[in-house]
Amino acid sequence: VQLQASGGGLVQPGGSRRLSCIASGTIWYINFMGWYRQAPGKEREKVAMIRMSGGTADYADSVKGRFTISRDEVKSTVSLEMNSLNAEDTAVYYCNANVRKYYDDPLQDYWGKGTLVTVSS
Repeated sequence: VQLQASGGGLVQPGGSRRLSCIASGTIWYINFMGWYRQAPGKEREKVAMIRMSGGTADYADSVKGRFTISRDEVKSTVSLEMNSLNAEDTAVYYCNANVRKYYDDPLQDYWGKGTLVTVSS
């Protein structure tokens, strides 16, 4: 299972950015997809996750009301729309997927390579 993330870059404070991630490879079923981030000197934290079937989403308190996660179940993609960005959002953002590769496999977590979002003027 491969996760390809895109959309990172430099954005000004108060600005917006959209991250996208597509899952590919041997996939029977994706339970959740979403995003974690790791800021310099800090531990990795969950940002937002979404259940692929049904679309139930969960957000970190720090991003509620500013970030919106969405998914395309057919295309195995997840996107994160980030608004009102501030310096504390600067981090490497990692795509995560909870996947069953074959029908009788257990669910496992997979990670993409991070994409850096820098919020700075």
